[in-house]
Order: sequence, then structure tokens, then C-alpha cells
Amino acid sequence: MKSILKDVLEINDIRFYEPVKNYTFTKLGGEADVLITPSTFEEIQLIYRKAKENKVPITIIGNGTNLIVKDSGIAGLVISLKKLNEVKVNGHIIKAQAGANIIDVSRIALNETLSGLEFACGIPGTVGGALCMNAGAYGGQISDVLKRATVLTESGELLLLEKEDLLLGYRKSIISQNNYVVLQAEFELQHGHYLQIKEKMDENTRLREQKQPLEYPSCGSVFKRPPGYFAGKLIQDSGLQGLRIGGAEVSTKHAGFIVNVDSATAKDYTDLIQVIQKTVKEKYGVNLETEVIVIGKEDEI
Repeated sequence: MKSILKDVLEINDIRFYEPVKNYTFTKLGGEADVLITPSTFEEIQLIYRKAKENKVPITIIGNGTNLIVKDSGIAGLVISLKKLNEVKVNGHIIKAQAGANIIDVSRIALNETLSGLEFACGIPGTVGGALCMNAGAYGGQISDVLKRATVLTESGELLLLEKEDLLLGYRKSIISQNNYVVLQAEFELQHGHYLQIKEKMDENTRLREQKQPLEYPSCGSVFKRPPGYFAGKLIQDSGLQGLRIGGAEVSTKHAGFIVNVDSATAKDYTDLIQVIQKTVKEKYGVNLETEVIVIGKEDEI
């Protein structure tokens, strides 16, 4: 592995047996065999190609907001995009690299009196992660404002894709299906009024702080909204609010969240998810599909 990377990155951008819990919002997960943080598109292209040539498995992470990393860790190479965080404004267009926080991009839009990203002011994820899952909140979603995106293919080629090419749906896109890596997104916004944009963002922030368990580490909303229902209400009505396995607990503030209240493990989380799914299915006949992504070595939970 060292021979693959030594001519590509500075030594301080390469970490061996790095605890991935330091890179996730849940604050859990085992070690990455190797974790690297490239700072340019060219670096990630070269790393990707070298890893593929040497049959080294690759995992891409942003800031781990909707991620559960297994206690067994992640094999091969983990690429963190946190240094790819440049944001540029040109008129009513914002270009943001994948590692930029979508909250920060919404604040830049506010400062430029650009409207359209108010819904994103409380989404604790990166641009890449938000685009991959077509993240949304408070009546808006990424597909409402996305113009185009730059992605890296499995073969290490760069593609510029229009919004229509990405097949954005409810919490999904073609990105995961095709194993693309988002490197940059281009948002098309509308010129607005600063105070009106700020008022909407302040209201969204107030609602988020009021309803979500921000006082504990979590992976955000665990389940997708099933057609005709709300996942949180189904879980609450099933009497599961406050249920705890190990250090993981169904939030007493919002049943759609699982929070790390006491040094939870990934197995605590996944076991609790399975109990929730089984109980809701038995009581209401509804299959809860996870929004959170579970990754890691296959030999353990």
C-alpha cells in the first residue's frame, strides 16, 4: 500500500489503522486499514487508478453523517474528501466541491443573497453526500437546485453530468448504483432578499433544534419515509421510543433517530435497527427501509 501512495500524497495525508469513529457523527466504528485525504481532483484520480490496478478496495467518505461503520473496520483504502471543500460563486451559480459542508454552502448563498438552499441550512452533511442521496428537508431537496455535477467513474475518469443524467429521486440517485464518486456540484439559485432568506433559514434552524436530538451523536434520520406514513411516528406508536440496546437508544426526542448515549458500538446500532424493523412490520405491515448506510468488513457486524 505504501508503494502505491508514496508518490501521490504528502506523508501527513496518509494514516494507517486509523479509527473511523473520528470521522463519523455516530462516533463509532473500527479502524480503516489506510485512510487518506487528497486535496485535488488529480490526486484522487491517480489514487483511484493505482488502487484499482492493484485490486485494493476503496471506500469514499465525506463527514460520515449518515454512516454506520462496522466494529470490524474497513478493509483497504478509505478516501476522505474533507479537503475538497472549495466553494466558488459566479452570479447566481455556486460551484461547491464534494467535501464542503452543505450547511456552509447555504450560508454562502445567504451572504450572496441567493435563494434556493434555505432548506439545507440544517443538513449536517457534505455536498457529495447530499447529492448522492438527494438530501432534503423542510420542503426542499438537492434536485430542486442542482444544475450539474462532476463525478469520478470506477475507471478513474471524470464525467460532467447534467441533473437529468443523475436520475435523482426520493433519497436516491444513480451515483451509488454506478459507483460514481461526486467531486463537485453546481447549484443554480435565484437572486432574492437577504432578510427573507435569513428568516427562512432561522425558522428551519429553530425547527431542527426543537425537534431533533442534537445533544447526542447520531447518524441523522435512520429510515426513509415509507409511502403514506412517517417512520418516526410508526416507531413511536410501536412503543419503541427510549428503547436501548447497549449504548444505542431510540431517541426520546424524535423516534426517527438512534442516538449514541453511552459508548455505543456499531452492533448496538444495527441490532436496534433490526428490532425496530421487525416490530413495525409486525404491528403495521410496513417495511422500514434504512436511509443510513452501513459499511465495513464482512466478517463482523
